[in-house]
Amino acid sequence: MRSKPQLEAAIRNGGRAVLIVNTRSRRGRRYFDEAGRLLDEAGLRFDEVFPIADPSRMPEIFRETLDSDPDLVVVGGGDGTVKEAVSHVAERDVALGLLPLGTTNNFARSLRLPLNLARAVAVLRDGKVADVDVGRVRYDAEPADAPGDVFANMISVGLSVEVAGHVPHRLKRVVGRGAYALTALRLMPAHQPFDATVRVGDTTRRLTTHQLNVANGSHHAGRPIAADASADDRMLAVYRLGDGARLRLAAETARHALTGHRRTLAQTALLTTDDVYLETDPPLPVDVDGEIRGETPVRVSLVPNALRVMVAQSFLDT
Repeated sequence: MRSKPQLEAAIRNGGRAVLIVNTRSRRGRRYFDEAGRLLDEAGLRFDEVFPIADPSRMPEIFRETLDSDPDLVVVGGGDGTVKEAVSHVAERDVALGLLPLGTTNNFARSLRLPLNLARAVAVLRDGKVADVDVGRVRYDAEPADAPGDVFANMISVGLSVEVAGHVPHRLKRVVGRGAYALTALRLMPAHQPFDATVRVGDTTRRLTTHQLNVANGSHHAGRPIAADASADDRMLAVYRLGDGARLRLAAETARHALTGHRRTLAQTALLTTDDVYLETDPPLPVDVDGEIRGETPVRVSLVPNALRVMVAQSFLDT
């Protein structure tokens, strides 16, 4: 593995770069041509460009791309696209650049990246290489040696899983991240609470809730989890929204949206850790950065400084 300055120098001195854009994402199709123009005007050149309208091709494209040993992989899309990219790029000698073209762009927000396309391109041109944490979730139902899923932002169980599976793509295109809130309001009256057991070392906590999250990043549904949350702080934040009452779920969700940027992790999280084991009754599907994957029980672990990313010069890289 090269040092971060060595990798940055390779990128600046004409290293191999690849552009992958999910043209099915909320803004991917609309802004693909504009992104190409802005990247060209910024003097950024790519050896290969992949506009992908069929997300099922993403794993194949990333495998082929990384076989050519690029120095920089720039990805345009939302959190699902970023999740796919991170699963391939983490712990490799390559930097990931982001064009935030999704609905909530949670991980881009965690990296303090501008959501304006022109300014995001400027970060690729003028920014630096930093290394940030990722999470890894392993499912009890899989073999012990299975790799599990790498994620950039968070895993969730509960109401948000149903929301992710039911939010209409057309609604996302029309109202953006508000589509998730509208879908949650529609599904909330019928959603059933669940019991969860959270184990960290020798400590066990049992609770009842409609929503439980384990976050590596700093944003959920496009809003800050807490003022001091970061994708580069060497910890996972375990927190719930409300308890078993739907009214308190609605109140806690509103509080999260309105005051998350003013609250600290000490006020928000059940606990912070680098390794946590979760069980639920009944077993529930797991949302991994917007993609429905396996089921609980799961073990979630932090992988520190495993992902190299292009960020603004002002980003605090620890």
